[in-house]
Amino acid sequence: MSDQLIGVFQNPALLLGIPLALAGAVFMSLGAQYQHRGVEKVEKITGTEGATGLSGAQIRGLLTRPSWIIGSIMLGFAILCQLSAMAIAPLIVVQPLGAVALVVTTLLNARVSGHSPTRRSLIAIGSCLGGIFLFVALAAFYAVEREISNEDLFTILTVLLVVIIALGACWLVLRRRMRALFYVTGAGILYGFVATLAKAVISRIQAANFDWLTVVCVIALIAAAAVGAYFVQTAYSSGPPDLVIAGLTVIDPIVAVIIGALVLGEASEAPLLVVILFVVAGAIAVFGVFGLARYHPQVVSDSQELGIQRGSSSSMDSGSQAGPQNGSGAASDDGAAQ
Repeated sequence: MSDQLIGVFQNPALLLGIPLALAGAVFMSLGAQYQHRGVEKVEKITGTEGATGLSGAQIRGLLTRPSWIIGSIMLGFAILCQLSAMAIAPLIVVQPLGAVALVVTTLLNARVSGHSPTRRSLIAIGSCLGGIFLFVALAAFYAVEREISNEDLFTILTVLLVVIIALGACWLVLRRRMRALFYVTGAGILYGFVATLAKAVISRIQAANFDWLTVVCVIALIAAAAVGAYFVQTAYSSGPPDLVIAGLTVIDPIVAVIIGALVLGEASEAPLLVVILFVVAGAIAVFGVFGLARYHPQVVSDSQELGIQRGSSSSMDSGSQAGPQNGSGAASDDGAAQ
């Protein structure tokens, strides 16, 4: 480890990126809730579900739903806050802070749908947040930034191409089996690349190095964001919004952090012990996501066909007993909200 200043000591402006990232997380959670309402309304109007992929008619219907449009505007504000944060702080510091959206969205969805968080789901949420905030705390002291080279960009673009091909193959084979979990995972991976490419473009613009390779990055960013957005909208139709946000706020930053650490060198000054703690913190967060997918009360009561086991038989029984009451409450709330 070198004697030069690193982390917040090298870049005090890093601290300004943290509240910007937190504000973006709040806008993300609100936008997710409104977009979820819009998807549900379109499904009711068309009489078809989009769990295995939204149709063209459903996508056109979303463009006319006020709730979906409001959600999109809020997500736009979330993107602006996130881009502003990435302009002044390393990717591995600000990107994981989107986990705050998980808490806000869970509380909002519990109020709207009537599915109160269970003890196990709260433990899962705590694991998500605890793991990510531990990671951010460490990154704030050890993250560094360096100039992003052409070789770095070629590496990122090549890996992204491989990922898109793999996701396309999985979409053809697994989309009817994994449903929400597949779409959340795919969107999280793609959004991790979107964040990384955005950071690269911002850095090169700041360095007055806007060349043809930067243009290619912008095109790849837009393409990945478009496919990721389609995955997210489809996930809303096959799972509750806080489950979608849980996946995005952990998978997205994990992908971005891995690229930031291995390709962009943002963790190059971290000692071995800190690197190990990074891995432990990430594992805790991933454990929380799968715990939420398994024990989420709305997922259990709605009997979503996720490709993983969900809870014990006693949990399922209690969920099925509470299901009709919650379902009626959700129907009345949705009707008022739409």
